[in-house]
Amino acid sequence: MASNYIRFDWAMKRLLRNKANFGVLEGFLTTLLNENIVIQKLLESESNQEEEFDKYNRVDILAENSKGELILIEVQNNNEYAYFQRMLFGTSKLVTEYINRGEGYEKVRKVYSVNIVYFSLGNGKDVVYHGKTEFRGIHQGDILELTPFQKQTFKVDAVSQLYPEYYILKVNDFNQIAKSPLEEWIYYLNTGDIPDNATAPGLTEARERLKLDRMTKDELNAYYRHLDNIVILRDNIYTERAEGRMEGRMEGRIEGRMEGQAEGRLEEKKASASKMKSLNIPFDTISQVTGLTIEEIKEL
Repeated sequence: MASNYIRFDWAMKRLLRNKANFGVLEGFLTTLLNENIVIQKLLESESNQEEEFDKYNRVDILAENSKGELILIEVQNNNEYAYFQRMLFGTSKLVTEYINRGEGYEKVRKVYSVNIVYFSLGNGKDVVYHGKTEFRGIHQGDILELTPFQKQTFKVDAVSQLYPEYYILKVNDFNQIAKSPLEEWIYYLNTGDIPDNATAPGLTEARERLKLDRMTKDELNAYYRHLDNIVILRDNIYTERAEGRMEGRMEGRIEGRMEGQAEGRLEEKKASASKMKSLNIPFDTISQVTGLTIEEIKEL
């Protein structure tokens, strides 16, 4: 049955950038980060400008919360083998973009990188992953901690809270009944549908604001074209993978035949050289006839 709600990536492009709809994003981030998130404003960054290649493949939003922290939410539809590096590049750009030249390092902004990926990223069994930076002693195994002065100055409890944090939601891998607020969100991100009994923060607002029947005819046409392009994009990925596997098998069979033929010819040369060697024919003559090196002939 078709969903009654708009896909999250399309909503990020067209609807969630409206301040009146911040409640949806705030609810999602509150559920994911496990702390109350209030979005102060959306920002424009070199890291989140849309390019033609990313028209259907990718969409993101850069938000600033009430604590002055930066939150980059990115949806990626297409497989990208260097996506981990892309995440690093995005957070690094934000760190340098949002500090003025001459300001002290204490002005570096906290960055959260939230990545919703619709492809198989890496090799793991979970659907949600969290990455942060810690410094662990190589001899004692202890975690390097902040001094009391640093804790008071930076208003954090751990070194990791000063560094960018990464969240990866592999939503395509979720295939079970939602049993927690975060799983309710992942279910929506995966299917585009919101369970009737869902109570996660933000999903109530999503029910009200992300309904298909709230869209105009032109908006619906554009939205369905977007869905068609997503399907085509994924079909292209599957086709490329299938063709790659087929080409690999064909190349393997061809290479196997060629290697087998080459090995057969080599064995023939060695047999001829061995026979000539038993007749005391000079090695340089045998080499000229068979193409084997003198060292190879001596080893026979």
